[in-house]
Amino acid sequence: MSCTQCFQPEIECATQEQIRAWQDERLCKTVRHVYANVPYYRNLMDRKGVTPDDIRAVSDLRKLPFLTKDDLRAAYPYGLLAMPRSECVRIQSTSGTTGKRVVAFYTQHDIDLWEECCARAIMAAGGTKDDVVQVCYGYGLFTGGPGLNGGSHKVGSLTLPMSSGNTERQIQFLCDLEATILCCTPSYALYLAETIVEKGLVDRIKLKAGIFGAEAWSEEMRHDIENKLRIKAYDIYGLTEISGPGVAFECREQSGMHINEDHFIVEIINPETGEVLPDGEKGELVFTSITKEAFPLLRYRTRDICVLSRKKCSCGRTHVKMSKPMGRSDDMMIIKGVNVFPSQIETVLINKGYPANYQIIVDRVKNSDTLEIQVEMTSEMFSDNLGAVAAKEKELVNALKSMLGIYAKVNLVAPKSIVRSEGKAVRVIDNRKLY
Repeated sequence: MSCTQCFQPEIECATQEQIRAWQDERLCKTVRHVYANVPYYRNLMDRKGVTPDDIRAVSDLRKLPFLTKDDLRAAYPYGLLAMPRSECVRIQSTSGTTGKRVVAFYTQHDIDLWEECCARAIMAAGGTKDDVVQVCYGYGLFTGGPGLNGGSHKVGSLTLPMSSGNTERQIQFLCDLEATILCCTPSYALYLAETIVEKGLVDRIKLKAGIFGAEAWSEEMRHDIENKLRIKAYDIYGLTEISGPGVAFECREQSGMHINEDHFIVEIINPETGEVLPDGEKGELVFTSITKEAFPLLRYRTRDICVLSRKKCSCGRTHVKMSKPMGRSDDMMIIKGVNVFPSQIETVLINKGYPANYQIIVDRVKNSDTLEIQVEMTSEMFSDNLGAVAAKEKELVNALKSMLGIYAKVNLVAPKSIVRSEGKAVRVIDNRKLY
């Protein structure tokens, strides 16, 4: 095993003992920093009867209170800032689609560490200073563009800061500037792939890898992207509250994403009880940032459902792996008492040969939940033979019922009739009045 394809091999391939030593020291330092400088968090700790002196090692982490997105909204905008504003050089922010925006702050030191994490992800995908990295994540307040842009600079790659949208120009630059690594959301990668195939330009692109994140995607969708673009597709994980992309990333083994444990301590908890679960059990992902200056969060509940694994990795990296998120505990749909995740639906569709362009519509009629799934047909499937279409719909209804355990109405629609996304795909429309 070798860590030659690492950005910081002495860290990424450190022993478990060294990683734990870093975490113990940095956790204690961060708790003292937060307690002294963030009144909001100090009040949470005081209410739980915890002081910085009670935290001496990672094993004491569970004494600390959890933080949730509700806390971040309640403390908006400056309530969780741990440094003077004069020491901060940037903010990033969430979209705010579920409520008040979450604003995260960065010192220059925070940005440097974040970009190093993204550089690790790029090199894990085979990136070097000889590569051309086309970044099609959104820039501005969204963390995707700035994170991968900075990571590419750290590696020394030629960086194309394209941002999202303008697909014609994206493809022109892919061809003319011979980009070798593509960074964007998986739904946009698939849209680019479809357009490139349609235009007959597959042989003109030089891509070897893609780094895709910011939304859930299935293994079937990965294979679809890989086959269309003739690349290897790597997953990357992050969230604005913790830093942005680069919290975790896939290596060549693609059996989970390595979490940068020198910067983040990870726990898996029972989302109902808050009980910490052992590695290998499925539960909610919780992160504690231990190197951030401006906006360190302790025991932040992500709502992502995952499994952790410390199985030895063939790439040589020693940091724990997290699975691809299996859904979220907060946007998980409960329909007729059944837990339903969009990823389950996507798996059925792609296994049946449908593209990953679909929309889930949930409603409540006469006090009963309804589930409708609009699914695009490929051009080969499309037919004006209503009987043939009805037969295909029935086949999907049966397959979905087998997966979900409940009935879902299926409407097959014409190719390209569902609006494509250049950012995060809007998969679920929930028309129920649940709150």
